[in-house]
Amino acid sequence: MVLMRVMLWMSLSLLLASVGSGCGPGRGYGKRRHPKKLTPLSLKQFIPNVAEKTLGASGKYEGKITRNSERFKDLTPNYNPDIIFKDEENTNADRLMTQRCKDKLNSLAISVMNQWPGVKLRVTEGWDEDGHHSEESLHYEGRAVDITTSDRDKSKYGMLSRLAVEAGFDWVYYESKAHIHCSVKAENSVAAKSGGCFCGSSSVILADGRTKPLKELQVGDKVLAADQQGNLVFTDFLMFMDQDGQITRQFHVLETDEPCRRLTLTPAHLVFVMNNNNTNSSDITAVFASNVKLGQWLLAVGNDWPDHLIPARVTKIDVEHCEGSYAPVTSHGTIIVDQVLASCYAVVEDHDLAHWVFAPIRLWHSFLSLVGLVNELNRVHQVDGVHWYPELLYHVGGWLLDSTSFHQQS
Repeated sequence: MVLMRVMLWMSLSLLLASVGSGCGPGRGYGKRRHPKKLTPLSLKQFIPNVAEKTLGASGKYEGKITRNSERFKDLTPNYNPDIIFKDEENTNADRLMTQRCKDKLNSLAISVMNQWPGVKLRVTEGWDEDGHHSEESLHYEGRAVDITTSDRDKSKYGMLSRLAVEAGFDWVYYESKAHIHCSVKAENSVAAKSGGCFCGSSSVILADGRTKPLKELQVGDKVLAADQQGNLVFTDFLMFMDQDGQITRQFHVLETDEPCRRLTLTPAHLVFVMNNNNTNSSDITAVFASNVKLGQWLLAVGNDWPDHLIPARVTKIDVEHCEGSYAPVTSHGTIIVDQVLASCYAVVEDHDLAHWVFAPIRLWHSFLSLVGLVNELNRVHQVDGVHWYPELLYHVGGWLLDSTSFHQQS
């Protein structure tokens, strides 16, 4: 009980410090990037360069939402005062959208005001309940918006398109001289609602060079990973954050060429990507697997491992069902799975923050190693399900949110 209280205090302290600082601990993966020069999109250009309703963009159409639909509750109104809604129907329909669309739109509104002081983002079309768009339009699901600037200055629309890409929309199309079209993935494909694990058939590389099924890892195993400088290292496997050998679930599959790699993980899991093939670039960042785009680069083990990581371009994104779901945690917070570098963390799109929160687990493991008891943990079989530590964080986080909400209402 005393140990649990100490670990709880440390984890809460780390969480509060992380929230206060607003960024990760110094250099390394997930660090803030220096401002980069933004290139406006050209008329009729779309990013990513694939069809809108494909997995590499906003995903398939899932059916029209009406006010009488069960899914209507999934739409949320956007009353952001920094966004102007045309609302020509006078029904507030343009303000209704999925939470993901709302989040990206609010982020874009800030970028617009920073780019052009005094100018606001303007939404001309949001959710459509009147059938004004083409069949299977994502407007019918509240997943698409058509936008301009408040001053309707068409010379700004190319840069507005670029800002929408930077804001995180899953597909941006400079559709016409009159507006830009943006859309997002469906809520049920968004990482935060699907947990984060690797497939049971995935493999890792041990210190002696052998590969081992990820599901067979034991505390004390050393597996290939990478440090904050991107160097390959062997790190201690600490635990499974979650494991279920019986479940069959849907996974994202990221395939690359030269070298040919195939990483299978849930949409919620973080993986390191680059927008170019320069591994020394500050452009390396951790994103949800569901947000990886075709043409981005993963970091993979070369055929001459363990010398270095090399860039591998994503050429195909697919989904498949796989048996078994495992979420390993290592001392470094990273792991090489199926010869691709991934984070050990998920759900929160901030690798460094997640790594901070798991510091108590690393400290406890170090203590056991120091006193020579770490091997005793191999005799303790971790049953299927969520490990007690993330389960504790989940409940503490819920309690904090409830307490905050109560005080705000009071």
